[in-house]
Amino acid sequence: MNFTPLARVLLGRRVKEALSWTGHTQEIQLGQLDFLLRNLRQTKWGAEKGLSEVRSYDDFRRLLPSVSAYAGLRPYVMRMIAGEKDVLWPGLTRNFAQSSGTSDGKSKYIPVTPASFSRSHYKGGSSVVSHYLNLYPDSRIFAGKSFILGGSFANELNLPPGVRVGDLSANLIENINPLVNLTRVPSKRIALLEDWAVKLPALVSAAADCDITNISGVPSWFLTVLKQIIKAKGAQTIHDVWPNLEVFFHGGISMAPYREQYSHITNPKMRYLECYNASEGFFAVQNAIDDQAMLLLLDCGTFFEFIRTEEADSDRPEIIPAWKVEEGEIYELVITSCNGLWRYPLGDTVRIESVEPLKITIAGRTKSYINAFGEELMVQNAEAALTKVCTALDCEIENYTAAPVYASDHSRGRHEWLIEFNREPESIDEFARQLDLALQQENSDYEAKRSHGIFLDPLTIVKGRKGVFDKWLAATGKLGGQRKVPRLSNSRHPIDEILKFN
Repeated sequence: MNFTPLARVLLGRRVKEALSWTGHTQEIQLGQLDFLLRNLRQTKWGAEKGLSEVRSYDDFRRLLPSVSAYAGLRPYVMRMIAGEKDVLWPGLTRNFAQSSGTSDGKSKYIPVTPASFSRSHYKGGSSVVSHYLNLYPDSRIFAGKSFILGGSFANELNLPPGVRVGDLSANLIENINPLVNLTRVPSKRIALLEDWAVKLPALVSAAADCDITNISGVPSWFLTVLKQIIKAKGAQTIHDVWPNLEVFFHGGISMAPYREQYSHITNPKMRYLECYNASEGFFAVQNAIDDQAMLLLLDCGTFFEFIRTEEADSDRPEIIPAWKVEEGEIYELVITSCNGLWRYPLGDTVRIESVEPLKITIAGRTKSYINAFGEELMVQNAEAALTKVCTALDCEIENYTAAPVYASDHSRGRHEWLIEFNREPESIDEFARQLDLALQQENSDYEAKRSHGIFLDPLTIVKGRKGVFDKWLAATGKLGGQRKVPRLSNSRHPIDEILKFN
């Protein structure tokens, strides 16, 4: 039975709500902040910070003038994990999303409060589906099954009873409305398996013979799963296996480096919708077919603020509310959210593509860039250049990372790229030459530093052995789920660690 018409009616109001935000960014966001501050006044963290009387945005800015980095919040989060209530958010929190490591090598544990489940993550998920149904009136996604690819729970902590720590996706799958399980695969048991050597064949077995209409997950991990399903069924494309598959809801990492590989295993009618969902919340969704920018979700339990990238390293940067950003500018994103993160720097940079409505694209990570020589190379530059060169040389990349090589007595500095190819170019040297040129076209600072070879030598490429990145991730305990390879680093970590496996 096709339940899509019913879903269209039930979810249609989300699109209407989003349309009403234009011209009302300040009003909507201050409403979210008011809800958050009412909860802040009930927390021990708020009392310790002298925030018990905070009532307005002006109070908030005055009493909490700087951002709250994770290092300062970690002791409070660990108290929450131990079972203490009313710490960063009222009540008990029993779910925590394990996020990527910090500079001190420790994992981050992001509280996933009951409020963040309902107001942010699940509400954001319904927003994605509602916008998709609005864009495609012919959709029949609820005539079949959803294939949702997720991670697992961690075993690294001695946890109190009832407390769960792991990938965000594992927490979401664990707590999802049981009715949703009737329309999705795989089963919860398979979805939460930790060992990918066991999980991958189980995923293939669970999904290969289902009528899948939509898939959701991280592009890099899903690519591996889809290829295994195609191989198991002796098919040419995934549509030979699932003829009714119509859309990939993707997020977590950029789709650009994987777009060509997906084109080889899907038919031209395949649709893609990007969303910005992180451990810390569900923040934005693509709401137009011909526009890759994502609509910021102003009513999903998060109050957004922004710091200009040139002020990101300042002790007291100017923190700008959502209604004062400027189109075309790149900012570091700061959130105050219903998971108990207060003026928390997310580590992401975003470009404001539109002010009314407020739409963004992800520019990169504040710590995922190379600026060892004043070149300010961002992830968006790298991925645009890689996409261009792969198209020109008819090759495909499985994974990559890059880092600086500093000048010596006999050479200038340069960038070193470790690339695992899915399909190699005929010449690695030609690939390196074209990548260097493409990066200059994408980034004027890199072009200036490369000019006449005065400051920077041409980049070099180390060809990665098959599976080298997976081996490194497995060694760090981060293989699978939503764990990601750092793309650009301003130091030799992690590339030197990955090279040991090459």
